[in-house]
Amino acid sequence: MQTFDVLQTVLSYIRPILDVGILAFVLYKAYVLLSKTNGIQVIKAILILALVYGGARILQLETLLWLINIIAPALIMCFAVIFQPEVRKLFLKLGQSKWFAFGSRSKHSYVDSVLLAADVLSKKKRGMLAVFLRQTKHDDIMSTGTKLNADVTMALLVTIYSYDTPLHDGACFIQAGKVLSAGCFLPVSEQYDIKKTFGTRHRAGLGLSEVSDAVVLIVSEETGAISLAYDSELHYDLSPSELKKTLEYLLELPPDAINMEDTIDESKFVS
Repeated sequence: MQTFDVLQTVLSYIRPILDVGILAFVLYKAYVLLSKTNGIQVIKAILILALVYGGARILQLETLLWLINIIAPALIMCFAVIFQPEVRKLFLKLGQSKWFAFGSRSKHSYVDSVLLAADVLSKKKRGMLAVFLRQTKHDDIMSTGTKLNADVTMALLVTIYSYDTPLHDGACFIQAGKVLSAGCFLPVSEQYDIKKTFGTRHRAGLGLSEVSDAVVLIVSEETGAISLAYDSELHYDLSPSELKKTLEYLLELPPDAINMEDTIDESKFVS
């Protein structure tokens, strides 16, 4: 019985720490999840309404309280309709999140080849769409293109996008060092405030990032700018160092796995 009492005493000290620790972990992960989506807008709207209701209760504003109680059911329906895309993305991210991803990051040097190919195509003003798959599968979209299942190389990507081949207008899907499919058609973005100067490639890359956790690399045919679309946002005209750091983080690459300073013999890729 004495041992049991000791365990109970120890647990009485550990229990609050464990309780607070788990709660802090869940709140932190929830914040990280929300910060990567537009779901934070939902939280802000709910907080504003909660503050209004709380203020009305404290100040005993009977008319305002009566009005809020009357329209509360309608407000819930409005939230469901207005924030439907954000709520959908939030639950999508929830299912994709790695809650206990604390392990060491694996090396994916194939990204070197993609970035070097993007650099070549950027200088040649040739467009490119490269989709880095993470958790979400896109078999339906990949089926719109041509299955390759080929090793990722700079030469392969430059060959696909340097010339007017049947595959150059679509996107290639990349995962684990393989070009799974090429010439695929992506869903176009539904965002109404996207710049009109952005062409189909940018809208398609952004569109896929709105419905999945994929990271899309886009090379502009008009300007040669290299951009990334992820988490429903388009990050336009990134520098080599910005591309490197962003992909290291999003694709869980170790630092310095991507080297954009490698020399490229562009004479091998004739226009």
